[in-house]
Amino acid sequence: MPLIPEEPQIHESAQGPRATPASGRTAPTPRPVPGPRPAAPSRPGRPGPPRPAPPTQRAPRDTAEPGPSDPSAPAAGTPRIQVIPASAQGALGAAEEAVDLLLDSGRGPGDVLVITTGEPHPWATHELSFGEPSYWAQHDAGDDVFYTDAQVAERAGARPVVVVAVNGGPESVAADVLSVARARARTLLIVCGDPQRINSVLGAGV
Repeated sequence: MPLIPEEPQIHESAQGPRATPASGRTAPTPRPVPGPRPAAPSRPGRPGPPRPAPPTQRAPRDTAEPGPSDPSAPAAGTPRIQVIPASAQGALGAAEEAVDLLLDSGRGPGDVLVITTGEPHPWATHELSFGEPSYWAQHDAGDDVFYTDAQVAERAGARPVVVVAVNGGPESVAADVLSVARARARTLLIVCGDPQRINSVLGAGV
């Protein structure tokens, strides 16, 4: 008779407390403490998000810049100007390097307009071979860097960044192109060419 009550007591007491600590394992505070440690692994996880994060930051910058710059551009009309020294033969190459740097720094391709004062960029020549409608359709789409030349530069719309390659042409053409480029650039105007010539055309020490 005593064996019967002892056995259930032993089994129940042994199983009962084991079941309660199993549920009680969540109760101890030391284990919630490592819970914040997942926040620590999130720190190494941050390097992962930062890769997508820059584009998200770039987008707001791009969207923020056009907004205020649109109303301010007509009033001030003075984008930041950067001159990259280059010969007439090397101006186009310098402009392409500037575009690469802009894209690497986070600028969207659709933010950039490139204007040449001399020979057109090979991309423009190639695209125009398919006809002006398709050429200007790409400009209107605004999905990629757009290349144009002095003859039709006035037709191009405003973009956050305008890059000018002073790769030839008379002084008057360079002056006209720089004037158009200044009006089209919302935040930054990059001019690749002879600094003395550029400064004399711009009429200001840059």
